[in-house]
Amino acid sequence: MVCNSCQSDAPPTPDPRWRRMLWIALAINLAMFAGEIVAGIASGSRSLQADALDFLGDSANYAISLGVAGMALGWRSRAALLKGGTILAFGLYVLITTVLAALGRGVPQAETMGIVGVIALIANGSVALMLYRYRSGDANMRSVWICSRNDAIGNLAVLLAAAGVVGTGTAWPDLAVALIMAALGIWGGLQIIRQARAELSPKPSVESPAQHSLASTSL
Repeated sequence: MVCNSCQSDAPPTPDPRWRRMLWIALAINLAMFAGEIVAGIASGSRSLQADALDFLGDSANYAISLGVAGMALGWRSRAALLKGGTILAFGLYVLITTVLAALGRGVPQAETMGIVGVIALIANGSVALMLYRYRSGDANMRSVWICSRNDAIGNLAVLLAAAGVVGTGTAWPDLAVALIMAALGIWGGLQIIRQARAELSPKPSVESPAQHSLASTSL
């Protein structure tokens, strides 16, 4: 009988399709970060800037996933632990900067928010659909899916924020969405860290009946 714990830690055969999708996702996220950070600063939108930083963080996560693809489960789980910490830190950063921004004044440009939000939603939706089949994999694969899922939800929220800015004439909808994105980052990071730590925890050894009988005899 094959030992399950040993089998799960064996380096898997790299999936060419998985690696190819990660390269595509990496390119999309880098391009969107460059475009969205410029648009976010120009429009004064805190939610767009938060989403742009999320694109940058996801690019790093995809690069890490490509680096550990094909390694043993322990290394993949350690990489996921690092990614979970990065996502958690991003969420905390967005939370703090949004609270500070709430103390200032100014209304973001809703038109820019809407246009960039639609483009970002299309980009993230495409990546999420590509990676959907890997949503139930190990912590490393699941972290990639969680990043894509959170991004798509965040883009929908940015569009709602743009509509809210138009309707209210204030920056509060933009700030509220940034807070939601911060919460998603914190929650997603904790999810990944929890699963990665579970995968890294030593598995309790199961004593066979023969070993138990031998131990009893020796006593």
